[in-house]
Amino acid sequence: MKHLKFVLLSLTLVALAVSPAFAKQIVLKFSHVVAVDTPKGQAAEYFKKLVEERSNGEIKVEVYPNSSLFNDKDVMTPLMTNAVQMAAPSFSKFTKFAPQLQLVDLPFLFNDVDHLHRVLTGPVGQKMLDKVGTKGLVGLAFWDNGFKELSANKPIIMPEDAAGLKFRIMSSKVLEAQFKVVGGNPQVLPFSEVYSALQQGVVDACENPLSNFYTKKFYEVQSDLTLSNHGYLGYLVVTNKIFWNSLNKDQQKLIKQAMDEATVYGNKLALDMAKTYLEKVKASGKTKVHTLTPEQRKAWKDKMLTIYPQFYDVIGKDLIDEALSTK
Repeated sequence: MKHLKFVLLSLTLVALAVSPAFAKQIVLKFSHVVAVDTPKGQAAEYFKKLVEERSNGEIKVEVYPNSSLFNDKDVMTPLMTNAVQMAAPSFSKFTKFAPQLQLVDLPFLFNDVDHLHRVLTGPVGQKMLDKVGTKGLVGLAFWDNGFKELSANKPIIMPEDAAGLKFRIMSSKVLEAQFKVVGGNPQVLPFSEVYSALQQGVVDACENPLSNFYTKKFYEVQSDLTLSNHGYLGYLVVTNKIFWNSLNKDQQKLIKQAMDEATVYGNKLALDMAKTYLEKVKASGKTKVHTLTPEQRKAWKDKMLTIYPQFYDVIGKDLIDEALSTK
């Protein structure tokens, strides 16, 4: 009888030990720099919901928006050392060790959203993920924020209107060249500092997708917005190999599937939100919106395309040509 009780007790303890309630919970810290009500913010929240529901709480996702944990400039080291498990920086944050990713910063590279997605989900996108994978990271997805528009405290209609203006940019040689070629003075600033910099005149102008322009209230400190669609702003969602390799195959599959679904959700949201935020900017009455004619847009394109040869050696002319020719 005593032996039977001992066996039953042992089986109970084993069952408790392997029960999800008693298993060690996996915590995934996801750091990003934008507001919750942006495409990236919403995609991160949707990813969190899917992972936690499907893992029955085995994996907890902690999302830190608005640079509340790290800004994009500082997140790379904690990401690589597994102090943070996931981030979605803009492509420019990877260019120090994967300069080929500057490809997506090139102005007027993509014809439209469909062309963009064909490039990023095809061989060109895979080559970019492979470059990141050599640095202890695992590329999981490309997330859209949308095409960028120009803003300032004066109308910017023709390229010469940019002359002398101090443009806030992300740290990117491509973006630096892009504004220099039209006579602007590019200034690198963290995204979290842009509003105050515009307010105080540290910079005069900037480029942003409509979601960032509205949610960060740049319309309060910029009188004019030009719908230029001159460049793309997207994010590369990454984890690190330390965290990824600590997961079993089922956990990896669950996270990847949730990420794929969050990507579709977020990218559709980026399209829908652009229309919504444009109407909200107009309704604010604080910023005048300018739409370029085909001739005016061509003037910008012709001017900015002249910077491409500067980056043939860094990005690779073959990669640029492959992106341009993607059908």
